[in-house]
Amino acid sequence: MRVLVVEDESRMAKLIQRGLSEEGLAVDIAGDGEGGLAMAHQTAYDAIILDVLLPGLDGFAVCARLRREGVWAPVLMLTARDSVDDRVSGLDAGADDYLVKPFAWAELLARLRALIRRGAHERPVTLQVGDLRLDPATRGVWRGNTEIELSAKEFGLLEALMRRPGDALSREHLLERVWDSEYENRSNIIDVYVRRLRAKLDRPFGRRSIETVRGRGYRLRAGDGP
Repeated sequence: MRVLVVEDESRMAKLIQRGLSEEGLAVDIAGDGEGGLAMAHQTAYDAIILDVLLPGLDGFAVCARLRREGVWAPVLMLTARDSVDDRVSGLDAGADDYLVKPFAWAELLARLRALIRRGAHERPVTLQVGDLRLDPATRGVWRGNTEIELSAKEFGLLEALMRRPGDALSREHLLERVWDSEYENRSNIIDVYVRRLRAKLDRPFGRRSIETVRGRGYRLRAGDGP
């Protein structure tokens, strides 16, 4: 079993390397995010231990890029920051587990063993309609090679449309998919967000992919052509 440790504190990195080597694992070390990315692409690791606070690219950015670029080795993130927001950020970036420093060595080993037993998970399904692509894992959206920034609600609405290309979806259906039942201002919120999506996804690219179906709602054209 081979593990990559991405940790800029050399003392911590060497301690982890020595401990894992004593457990019979082969261990490589990268001292920054760019180095970790390069090594993860060169070698098929059974697991990656990734520090959050790295020079240059931080651990969140490294993990998100690994997933975006097709590296699906299990990732255990290490950090001194233990807020809920930080843990959520790590998991949303594609990490499989999260361990706060200082940690007990036995716990790190147990979590690492569990990740290695689980193995690399399969790449989540990427939705694609024409040249419009959406990745539910990284929450990325692209038109061709151009990445497009969407808010959480815009992303949710687009995902609902992309899961059923060519189908006319009612406003009620889209509301249920994206907004919770307690949301009160339900009159024209879908129309507002469709206009926002068109402004980001269609207009700059000369497209008309999101169609209004009179009396029904909206649909994403299955071909997503001009």
